[in-house]
Amino acid sequence: MVRRHFIFYGSVQGVGFRYRARHAADLYRCTGWVKNEWDGSVSMELQGEEESIERVILAIEQGRYVHIENMDSRTVPVIEERGFAVV
Repeated sequence: MVRRHFIFYGSVQGVGFRYRARHAADLYRCTGWVKNEWDGSVSMELQGEEESIERVILAIEQGRYVHIENMDSRTVPVIEERGFAVV
């Protein structure tokens, strides 16, 4: 079990990014949250198996209008959490 914090840059707001993130997280049994930032980026934390987290990211990237130009990622402490929140 790992938890990762991501910041996505590019065409990531107003393109269904958060909806896709929630759907993919549910599909691959990850928890966490996703939210739009004031600067046009999107922040997200995902918790689950490493392979599941990778699948969530791939599912988001396959979004029709989502175009991730750059992504920052770091490991953060695992927390007890249920579900996935869109903030």
